[in-house]
Amino acid sequence: MHNSLFSKQYQEPTLVNTTKLQISVVVPIYNEVESLPRLIESITESLNNTGLSYELICVDDGSQDGSVQLLKKLTLSYPCLRAIILRRNYGQTPAMAAGFNYAQGKTIITLDGDLQNDPADIPMLLAKLDEGYDLVSGWRKNRQDAALTRLLPSKIANWLIGKITGVKLHDYGCSLKAYRSELVADMNLYGELHRFLPALAFIEGARITELPVNHHKRQYGSSKYGLGRTIRVVLDLITVFFIKKFLTRPMHVFGSLGMISLVIGTLIGIYLTFLKLFLNQGIGERPLLILTELLVFTGIQLFCFGLLGELLMRTYHESQGKPIYRVREILGDRV
Repeated sequence: MHNSLFSKQYQEPTLVNTTKLQISVVVPIYNEVESLPRLIESITESLNNTGLSYELICVDDGSQDGSVQLLKKLTLSYPCLRAIILRRNYGQTPAMAAGFNYAQGKTIITLDGDLQNDPADIPMLLAKLDEGYDLVSGWRKNRQDAALTRLLPSKIANWLIGKITGVKLHDYGCSLKAYRSELVADMNLYGELHRFLPALAFIEGARITELPVNHHKRQYGSSKYGLGRTIRVVLDLITVFFIKKFLTRPMHVFGSLGMISLVIGTLIGIYLTFLKLFLNQGIGERPLLILTELLVFTGIQLFCFGLLGELLMRTYHESQGKPIYRVREILGDRV
């Protein structure tokens, strides 16, 4: 059966020492049994044409449609294929994190398992990465999705993410990306932060660019995403913003807010005290008195949150031995 999207001539990859792998391709899979044969064949053909050593890692995220059974059969036909089967459906971020943890290549490529990303674009991403970038993100310039439910929310989200994080990309949601392995090793993924990987990479000091890539209509199944994820995106964006701005100095944000609250509360308190002591006016029934108490107690609580944040930040860095900086390279000979 011939693929109308991709050429389907498979060539057996050269077996290599895994310690010298150049490319690892990570593909999260969730109920993609119909797409898997074409997907794996297209990826292997594209990578065979590069002449580079590679591995293909498919992470099954709790599929219920027979994807696991098919992956077991495909691993017998494709020596380059490794299948990681998760115990249940954890979500795309944990699936990608699992793939990153098992990847052994110097460069890591990610893409979706629904055939909408084109594996033929992988060599182009690799060439761009060789220009000195740490992350090359795909841009689905001619995206083949529904305008109202997918394209419009995506455009708004990309603009908002760019404004808040300072990392302006046309398409944060494109899964087709190329990473240097050392960059991925510095990033810990939690929750649903996979869509913010460029912003997280920027926090680690990565050099980032994007390239227009092909995008095809979904051939099988239905999309796992919809408008319902909008709220989760906004909440995750707040998390990323806080990590970017205040990860190593939480007292700056909580302390500043606490100081503002305390100052305003104190000034209102002085005003009420003046009214009571010098003008003999009653203040017990005034809403300003309640506001003063609220502002003072809120200020104290924010200071406490700042101190707790400082302690947690130190625990986070010191317990894991995580540095608060990243060295790109060292120039010159040691004397």
